[in-house]
Amino acid sequence: MAEGCTLYILRQIGSKSVSANSLTFSSHRERVSEMEDSQFDVIIVGAGVMGSATAYNAAKRGLRTLLLEQFDFLHHRASSHGESRTIRVTYPQKYYYPLVMESYKLWQEAQDQVGYQVYFKAPHLDMAPSDEQPTIRAVVDYCQTHAIPFQLLRRRQLAEKFAGSIDIPKGWVGVSNEYGGILKPTKAVAMFQTLAFKNGAVMLDNAKVVDIKKTRGDEGVEVFTASGKKFRGKKCVVTVGAWATRLVKTVSGIELPIVPLETHVCYWRIKEGQEGKFALGTGFPTFACFGDPYIYGTPTLEFPGLIKVGVHGGNPCDPDKRPWGPAVWMEELKKWVEERFMGMVDSSEPVIKQSCMYSMTPDEDFVIDFLGGEFGKDVVIGGGFSGHGFKMAPVIGRILTELAADGEAKGVDLKYFRIGRFKIPSKI
Repeated sequence: MAEGCTLYILRQIGSKSVSANSLTFSSHRERVSEMEDSQFDVIIVGAGVMGSATAYNAAKRGLRTLLLEQFDFLHHRASSHGESRTIRVTYPQKYYYPLVMESYKLWQEAQDQVGYQVYFKAPHLDMAPSDEQPTIRAVVDYCQTHAIPFQLLRRRQLAEKFAGSIDIPKGWVGVSNEYGGILKPTKAVAMFQTLAFKNGAVMLDNAKVVDIKKTRGDEGVEVFTASGKKFRGKKCVVTVGAWATRLVKTVSGIELPIVPLETHVCYWRIKEGQEGKFALGTGFPTFACFGDPYIYGTPTLEFPGLIKVGVHGGNPCDPDKRPWGPAVWMEELKKWVEERFMGMVDSSEPVIKQSCMYSMTPDEDFVIDFLGGEFGKDVVIGGGFSGHGFKMAPVIGRILTELAADGEAKGVDLKYFRIGRFKIPSKI
């Protein structure tokens, strides 16, 4: 077992789980040996927000659950760390509506169970040119189709609604609704891991998975780590983010078109005396600006006196050899901050820049599917969340659990997220 490995285990005795309060302590060697001798109902590879939400859902159902993470738990090398993520209901694509709406409910339920807050409510604003941007028309149609109350705002109306804190150019429109908000990502991952543990999940970090194989006799899968450990499970769920293409290709020969990108989150200093206009709880919205580039942001929450504004996108990279390079579209972003906030925010340079990873598909829709081939329905893939999946983690955790345990997911049409849409021939 690798040094520095953290192990959370509820000892399994036959099919009976011992509660956390009666946890038996033994050496790391003995505990890992017990895990290798056991068969889990589901092994989840990757403990970011998607894997951790899946572990929680699986453990809550009473499934013998193992969650493996290649780095430390709550590390900062991928896509699930940091201080804030936007949650919004509006999408140009209508098939995201049920996923987001269920997620609002599930975020609330999970934070009620853990006892601390990860979701903070705010209004939301989408903006774009009125006559050149079909996306904004799709957002209006989306709201009308799903009976979401909204306001279509011209420049002066928008300034009045948001107390002169944000401006749009002449000929632009804004679409405002009450379904916005901020999620605390690191806190959210910790929440799902805590709830998974409380429900009996076994959790092991610094355990990099290098291969998955079918067991002899078609009785599930074996999961192999870089340190030589082998774990057996009836089913396996792969949620490894930026490492998905590499691991899936090793396991099956299928090369998913999921491209790792290095992206940056930027925080800008609000000028003295203007801080209150941009604070969470004052009516200032989470926002998205459609165009090239696509720009998004959140009210002040995590860093007093700073506002988060970033670009959706980044540079392709090897996730194991991050360049930790400069942010993309920086000059365009500076201009946007200066013009939209009318000089109330210092646009000369962001005062904080944080790097993280995207896992981008060509169409920016997710990958939620069975791996197929010799694995059939024994291996489930959840990946390609393309910089906008975090908000839906609770429902995606439910879906991945149901696919693994039941062979199907309830109440959701997964045709938009199937691997087959990429027309990739199986090499098995």
